[in-house]
Amino acid sequence: MGSLLSYSGLSTKVRAMQSKLIKEAQYQEIAQMHSVTAVVAYLKKQPGFQDLWADLDENSLHRGDIEKLLTHTIYQNFAKLYRFANPEQRTFMALYFKRYELATMKDCLRKIFDQGHAELDLSLFKDFFDRHSKLNIEKLANSSTVEEFVSNLEGSEYYKPLKKLGNDYTPSIFDYGMALDQYYFANIWSVKEKIFKKRDLEEITKAYGNKFDMLNLQWIYRSKKYYHMTPADIYALLIPVRYRLSRKDISALVESADEDEFKNILDTTYYKKRFPDLVPEKLEAFYNLSLKTILETESRKYPHSVIMLYSYLYHKEHEVDRLTTAIECIRYGLSSTEILDYIAKT
Repeated sequence: MGSLLSYSGLSTKVRAMQSKLIKEAQYQEIAQMHSVTAVVAYLKKQPGFQDLWADLDENSLHRGDIEKLLTHTIYQNFAKLYRFANPEQRTFMALYFKRYELATMKDCLRKIFDQGHAELDLSLFKDFFDRHSKLNIEKLANSSTVEEFVSNLEGSEYYKPLKKLGNDYTPSIFDYGMALDQYYFANIWSVKEKIFKKRDLEEITKAYGNKFDMLNLQWIYRSKKYYHMTPADIYALLIPVRYRLSRKDISALVESADEDEFKNILDTTYYKKRFPDLVPEKLEAFYNLSLKTILETESRKYPHSVIMLYSYLYHKEHEVDRLTTAIECIRYGLSSTEILDYIAKT
């Protein structure tokens, strides 16, 4: 009973936070604005931002500040839920948190590969990472070479998958990013049965299983269409997880001779049956639709499952992505119609 009551309390908290997310009508208002300052002033008055940004002076912001401040609201809301969660719920949140570590490490790598031309100030996030992470993000951000960056990861779970990359060739930033993603996704799949039980395990398996399948479909298609990669190279990119796609499905798609054959094979898969309008060029859109549908449907059906946490964090991150897109469009002077079109595609 105690566990159920704890989930019930957190469910109420999540629903309250969900109600504060920016609505479609508000994006339409934002699309009419002509400056970033106006957007920040508007957001400061919205329930999801007014407490977090109460002391923020929108007139003193520099160009890159707003994106960092938006990302910070994700971390602030994560921290709020974490404080409210019980040990079982925190287990999921700790697993989910790794995506934020990955995003930060990729930012550090981009700075290094940009040969020092990019600036990276992670000071806004330091307190959050100090509480939830063993990584020293200040040290990582100050790394000037990939070797130094990897060395600064020694002792963490990310050291081994990145250290082995440089043994036989000179990796690109893409290689490092893929190594991190593959490690993270495989880790989730390997530990889920150890840390989740019953309904939580079922919901996590469904959400992440669909996610990994759809990501693999995208990567196979892009690798063949845009990069003309060999099957051996494509296999090396894939998440080592299969859910609704069989080994036979994956092999047939990777080995397909051309786009027509890829489409014909895709038409025989579970995902074509689930989404009759699915075509190769719309895989990314259907990936987003699939994940969004699962999270919204399952969190409504099982509001006391950890899926409710996943659903909220997904929607909060999506909100930040859309607001970031809107702000970039406003900076470039796009029309409100164009801005709304870009928001809709985000």
